[in-house]
Amino acid sequence: MDSSLVPGMQEPGAIEVVVGDAEGHPGVDRDALAALAARVLDAEGATGLGELSLSFVSEAEMAALNERYRGKEGPTDVLSFSLDDPAYPADPGVPLLLGDVVICPSVAAANAPAHGSSFEDEMALLVVHGVLHLLGMDHEDSAEAELMEGAETRHLEQFFRSTGGRGVSGGSANGDPPSRRR
Repeated sequence: MDSSLVPGMQEPGAIEVVVGDAEGHPGVDRDALAALAARVLDAEGATGLGELSLSFVSEAEMAALNERYRGKEGPTDVLSFSLDDPAYPADPGVPLLLGDVVICPSVAAANAPAHGSSFEDEMALLVVHGVLHLLGMDHEDSAEAELMEGAETRHLEQFFRSTGGRGVSGGSANGDPPSRRR
């Protein structure tokens, strides 16, 4: 059994991905998206005793978070909130609290057609994008954006498209890898 696909089970040395979806958003494959986040963490070298939270929220919840933490009105697709800095590991035996990736599925669904992608592609992209932010990547300038987009494409091709949609929430509808469009 592949424990990376089972919530609550953690491979030795792997950061646990904890999923929250109080509203039970339809069409969101929570287990597959958690597995995708775990695979990206592992590929980026983020291992050890630790935890990452992956939450799916309503537009109202996302709008409140966006206004409170970014000063921007209305919902957005994904927000990342860093907690502990992975460059400064916690004391042995104390888990690293990497942070929270918060995704609004209804915004992802609305954005997908404009991005030329399916809902599944968009959700996978947002998970990878959010995890990379927690690991210190950004897209504030063009050089940073290029590095981050390259990492997104690599991870999506390796862990999303390569499965043909099995195990990680669907494949690309048009055969093209999703990429960040910001």
